[in-house]
Amino acid sequence: MAKKTFPRGIVRSLFWGVASLLGLLIAVLLVLRFINPPTTAFIVAHSLSHPDDNIRNQWVDYADISPWMPLAVVASEDQRFPDHWGVDFAAIRKALAEYEAGRGLRGASTITQQTAKNLFLWNGRSFVRKALEAALALGLETLWPKQRILEVYLNVAEFGPGIYGVEAASQAYFGTSSRYLSPSQASRLAAVLPNPKVLSADNPSRYVWERAAWVQRQMRQLAGPGYIQGL
Repeated sequence: MAKKTFPRGIVRSLFWGVASLLGLLIAVLLVLRFINPPTTAFIVAHSLSHPDDNIRNQWVDYADISPWMPLAVVASEDQRFPDHWGVDFAAIRKALAEYEAGRGLRGASTITQQTAKNLFLWNGRSFVRKALEAALALGLETLWPKQRILEVYLNVAEFGPGIYGVEAASQAYFGTSSRYLSPSQASRLAAVLPNPKVLSADNPSRYVWERAAWVQRQMRQLAGPGYIQGL
């Protein structure tokens, strides 16, 4: 009798363990829908690996950010952001096809996935992390409105070594509040997001200038800030 009930007990314990973790995660996501996150996994990791660095991060509400900035990151990072549910399956299929062809594993992450990664996960490229990222992104899209996702992303994204969030980046690179960012400045900040530890908005390389110009063209093709109004 004991031998028959032992596996059943293990399964029951695993079930309740997973259910408890899931419930805790849902509770955390619901809280963060209304309360701004005090820190992120990426900021903590940077602080631990560079204890002498001065972390710059200042929260700013979505309404106080120049409308060009959210448009710039959508144009640069995720043009289907208003329409998808957190995961761009077409982009993932393309990335997997490229990986199978030997071209390496690229991101294919949506803004929602990047928000989840910055808040809860670690840097790096692995299928385990991508799976967790996708699951968290689906949770964010279910529990948060689109505008909240953009607001959090703009406040936690890394724009340079130790510089997190658009307000800190605006002050550091342009000496102005994010409220007053121009289309050119917004596109330059968005241009460094793929690799902010290497690409610089302060001292742009030719690649950054070219990418920023491309972002501005995409912003115009999306018909300006109206593209993301009413999210």
